[in-house]
Amino acid sequence: MSALTADGSVTSIARLNVRLFGSLAWTGKGHATDKAVTLGLAGRAPDTVDPDEADGLWVSVQVSNYLPLPGGRKIDFNPARDFVFDTAVTLPRHSNALKLCATDEAGRLVAEQVWYSVGGGFIVRDGDGEEVSAAVTEAPFPFRSAEELLAMCREDGRSIADVVLANELSLRMRQEIDDYISRVANTMFSCIDNGMSAKGVLPGGLKVRRRAHALSQRLEADRLSSTRTPHDVMDYVSIYAIAVNEENAAGRRVVTAPTNGGAGVVPAVLRYYRDHCPSASTQGLATFLLVATAIGGLFKMNASISAAEVGCQGEIGVACSMAAAGLAAALGGTNEQIENAAEIGMEHHLGMTCDPVGGLVQIPCIERNAFGAVKAINAASLALRGDGAHHVSLDQVITTMRDTGADMQVKYKETALGGLAVNVPNC
Repeated sequence: MSALTADGSVTSIARLNVRLFGSLAWTGKGHATDKAVTLGLAGRAPDTVDPDEADGLWVSVQVSNYLPLPGGRKIDFNPARDFVFDTAVTLPRHSNALKLCATDEAGRLVAEQVWYSVGGGFIVRDGDGEEVSAAVTEAPFPFRSAEELLAMCREDGRSIADVVLANELSLRMRQEIDDYISRVANTMFSCIDNGMSAKGVLPGGLKVRRRAHALSQRLEADRLSSTRTPHDVMDYVSIYAIAVNEENAAGRRVVTAPTNGGAGVVPAVLRYYRDHCPSASTQGLATFLLVATAIGGLFKMNASISAAEVGCQGEIGVACSMAAAGLAAALGGTNEQIENAAEIGMEHHLGMTCDPVGGLVQIPCIERNAFGAVKAINAASLALRGDGAHHVSLDQVITTMRDTGADMQVKYKETALGGLAVNVPNC
């Protein structure tokens, strides 16, 4: 909040107005964007706030019409009045945009800023450049394409995970990296466990019941009987992904990998590796996440990880590609096999639209993560059975995904104005 004013002071702010544009306006209610922005203005961070506290604070603001600013001050803030969902305007830089306007007691404008949510939890202020570009050029192994990445690996005899780790080591200490990787993995696993234990109906009005708990109970009962089938392991993977995205739909903590809407794929495949692959190890978990990070970065640099820009291929498709590459790496695949796995994962998500019913990240989003996870495992398996040689490169698929997204009608880009969102009754 203090960043809103030039001198870092909030003492002169008496009122705030938040105007949401484009996809943020169309799906803002269903995505709980008003709640998230309110928590941010109150100084809460998504990776540290307690979900229960977040729920309580949001209710408190709605009831009291006061917003507690960092430092203890409270200002007049009525979410029903001070959030404007402007569906008539889309800003040119990105469809996910919001404007913050702060005024003093006399109604004079104190500060005004425009921010863009560009996918994967990344936010950019209007007028600022993409920070990721500068970070890449300063790394010891700067790569902007899969071709460059593979060439660097061949030249130095390194794995993709080695290259990513070397780049990270140029910015921070090894222990910090290891701790962060462990924290991410444990957060993913906790999210799966929480989702598999929770019951009830998801918020938002569609009355979608949580299924992960009941499904896991039935699967466990089958495991103890003689009715098991060879594909049971894929049922586990589906349940892991569903559990995560039910947690997301309920406003609980998830890891954006690459996005909240696609947050179930990577955790589900990572859990599959840990719990169902005999060769699994702590080092393998780290390798998985390092390689998945590299693949996600390639998509972000050269296309998009935002459904508001390119449809759901930029969320579930990218998540599938990341998970496929990570699994192939953790299972000992060559760099070429890893790149092949990533390519397969995206190739078969090309053109996927984003059409959430009611603007909620529930239908078809929750099940879609389950299918993305299963396809990621299939992609890794196919790649590992080959020698890494293939006709279509990852770079070509990324370019195709970007071009397909550009050609896609706006109504299929996270607006809830097309597809299932208009053909399924919202009741």
